[in-house]
Amino acid sequence: MRLTRYTDYAMRVLLYLGAKPDALCSIAEIARAYGISQNHLMKVVNDLGRAGYVTSARGRFGGVRLARPAAEINVGEVVRRMEDDFALVDCATCILAPGCGLACVLAEALAAFMAVLDRHSLADLLAKRELADAFGLQPA
Repeated sequence: MRLTRYTDYAMRVLLYLGAKPDALCSIAEIARAYGISQNHLMKVVNDLGRAGYVTSARGRFGGVRLARPAAEINVGEVVRRMEDDFALVDCATCILAPGCGLACVLAEALAAFMAVLDRHSLADLLAKRELADAFGLQPA
């Protein structure tokens, strides 16, 4: 399973904001921290805002912050919201599809993948990150 860069950026934004729960953070600040495009992040943050994960304040001292506690943001929910398509292969156009068992196996694998993500909140990811930092480990 591979997630899109869009979902990766969405998770990065949420992790960044979750690590600074009392601060308003600018999109430019987040983009600099991760070395990614500010324009791409603006689209991601806008989508996160429409989904109710972040809120924004305009103006000179504005920025974005989590709209709810990190413990209330489910990772599986975020991934489902950010990803357009979970099809691992294009079974719809395959002439072997009616007699092939691969589609069922891939559907089972996807369900297992999402079940793991559904068991975790943003707070869980932040706790794992803090533990990795404490031991000087690089995130995988």
